Amino acid sequence: MASDRAAAFDGPAGSDSLSMGQSADCSVRAEGEFRSVDGHHTPAIWSLAEEVAIGFSYNGVTQAVMMATPADLKDFAVGFSLAEELVASAAAIRAILVEPVTGGIRLEMTVPEADFAGDHLRERSVAGRSGCGLCGVEKIENAVRESRRVARGFTLEMAAVGRALEALPGLQVMNRVNHSVHAAAACDPAGNILLVREDVGRHNALDKLIGAMAQAGVPAAETFVVLTSRCSFEMVQKAAAAGVPHLVSMSAPTSLARDLAARAGISLTALRGADGFMVFDAAHERKGTDGNP
Repeated sequence: MASDRAAAFDGPAGSDSLSMGQSADCSVRAEGEFRSVDGHHTPAIWSLAEEVAIGFSYNGVTQAVMMATPADLKDFAVGFSLAEELVASAAAIRAILVEPVTGGIRLEMTVPEADFAGDHLRERSVAGRSGCGLCGVEKIENAVRESRRVARGFTLEMAAVGRALEALPGLQVMNRVNHSVHAAAACDPAGNILLVREDVGRHNALDKLIGAMAQAGVPAAETFVVLTSRCSFEMVQKAAAAGVPHLVSMSAPTSLARDLAARAGISLTALRGADGFMVFDAAHERKGTDGNP
């Protein structure tokens, strides 16, 4: 266990990991048994992704707890804060302490009270499963917050999407070992991958990417983000909060994700077969489905 490890950071820069299994890829080797369809049984070793409770504490008060991969924790702290619109910029977070505690890890952030907008989180449960982006909402009207309008700096070309999708598997370091984590990748308009973050939770992977982008100074308006997961409305909300104009996912978005993206000015692209994509873009749809006025 890493119970005696703690890292303090002054200002938003850097990356870190507190793997409970002391593994760089946040995986734990486990003994199991391979069973084939023809009845053969063979002892086997499998790498399992770590999943740990991560607490987000602001000025000494825990506001949320998420189940996540214990890697890139500073990115997670910054990205979650930005994606949930708790702070307006990464610079508002004056210091971060990453501290192992009983049962998990606490991310303790110092934010001036005038810069912290945590009221809406108090209307939600402080617990979130790794696959859940909306746990414990007390009121229906709090379930979906309206997204801000995103400035679009470029038109997304499908050749760029294809280039990014081809390159991404080779950059998924954790998934190559445990085959069970999601990835979110920031790409430039040409499809070159700039940053990749992975996590057992798809929302967490995007939060970590948003945090990494903010700290690295990557301009969100000049990137598109590729998700190895489905695109639900929470992913659109997080992208809008970060200012990302284009989202690409492995499967079609939900209807609510599409509606929110249309209002936010975000285009959604989903893989459709081996040779093409389905694009949902309100700017295009206003001209008609065939592209004609």
